[in-house]
Amino acid sequence: MKIKYLLSVIAIVAVTKNSFAQYSQDAIRFSGAQTGSTARIKAVGNAGTAIGGDLSSVSGNPAGLGFFTKSELSITPEYNDIKIKSTYQSTHGMDTKTSGNLNHAAFVIYQQLNRPKGADKNKGWLSFNYGGGYSRTNNFYENINYAGSNGTNSINDYYASQANLYGIDVGTLAGNAYDHNLIDNYGTNASPNYKSNAFPGVDQQSIVTRTGGQSALDFAFGANYSNKFYIGLGVSFTDVRFNSFSNFYEDGALSVLEGTPTPVAVTRDYSSKFSQDQTTRGSGFAGRLGVIFKPVDALRLGAVINSPTYYTIDDSYSESLATNISNGSRFEDGPQNYSLTYNMRTPWKFAGGASVFIKSFGFITGDIEYVDYSSTHISSDSNFDATGDNASIRTLYQSAVNYHLGAEARLTSFFLLRGGYGIQGKARRDDNASDIKTVSGGVGLRFGAYYVDATYTRATGTQTVFPYEIGTASPSALLNRTNNNGFLTLGYRF
Repeated sequence: MKIKYLLSVIAIVAVTKNSFAQYSQDAIRFSGAQTGSTARIKAVGNAGTAIGGDLSSVSGNPAGLGFFTKSELSITPEYNDIKIKSTYQSTHGMDTKTSGNLNHAAFVIYQQLNRPKGADKNKGWLSFNYGGGYSRTNNFYENINYAGSNGTNSINDYYASQANLYGIDVGTLAGNAYDHNLIDNYGTNASPNYKSNAFPGVDQQSIVTRTGGQSALDFAFGANYSNKFYIGLGVSFTDVRFNSFSNFYEDGALSVLEGTPTPVAVTRDYSSKFSQDQTTRGSGFAGRLGVIFKPVDALRLGAVINSPTYYTIDDSYSESLATNISNGSRFEDGPQNYSLTYNMRTPWKFAGGASVFIKSFGFITGDIEYVDYSSTHISSDSNFDATGDNASIRTLYQSAVNYHLGAEARLTSFFLLRGGYGIQGKARRDDNASDIKTVSGGVGLRFGAYYVDATYTRATGTQTVFPYEIGTASPSALLNRTNNNGFLTLGYRF
């Protein structure tokens, strides 16, 4: 199946007034994965590039593994509460979704390098440490629910626009809408002009349930040179699981032709439901190179380069349309199933950071990360042409800068207090999405070889979505997202 046809029947999932492919949206969605980390690093705003000595280095800056002087392991479960407030046609709504997952688990093996007898133990290559772990880098769990009365247009106008562009072939969405009496030909057979049969003033509701996430199996090593320079390499094998189930309901009145031999127009009430299901699975791999330089004991400077992730994506999409009319007519078509396998390359990521340590009292740390979302690329092959998707990515998306800042204070020998703040720059060029701002705080407890870290984060952002596409008249819903997350790390040094 050629991609152009496939996109014509699923364009309704667009989240912007620009008609662009579902695959360009997913490409950006899957490019937004965050660095996996422990509760400690999440508490300081996820600013871990220049800290070192934390198991987040397995999935973040691998040079940080060079700071370990003991082996260590930890596990970090998470609890997520996602609240989405909506405004649609001046009507307010809200929905929530809670979930729990394993967010991070890692280990590091400390390996001190042998030194010649009598050699300075603080000069040269001192240790070579390696580790592995699991990290959950993106969470797709959410419920979206918005509703309102639309006196301007109907989803039937979208079906009519599809009919005018592509016709009403059997099995297509436009063809089904025509058979359900939702649209009709107000032109001639030679010059068809399809329009909605609905009268102005319809009640609409969109309900979307999404699940899944992105995760990675991480392997890395880090080396220590003279307690001044640290270097590391890492590789990640990534996994994508994304499920979206959406229903768009519309109730109103429409004009239908009834009677024989000469049909007449009669006003009838109707209700329709357009359903879309998407299941996406994917796997990929990426690498990273990191360094940390410690010019003096109080200062650490770090940098890490993350290669693109090279994905193979399997996407399955289905749609169906059901209509009830008050004259007793009932129609149901679908599901129509479409599937596609494609390759995708996410952007390069470049991060730099600095940490200032105040003896044994704590530290202040900050990171800056650069990501060019417009460089995301979908590969064409003999089955489809991704030229349109890649053009949409370059047109609609931009480079972004992410900022992370945090601090840790050791209040006693066993109790630590942390706080942080982060801004994830928006990927879109337009105003249909905002930056995502995250406030974090946490505590740490130390009991000899054991430790416990607990962190709370609150992330907020807005997005404008469009349930269907009819040009400048497309109705929009404003979504205000609030993610309240809790993380608990349990660790052991040996």
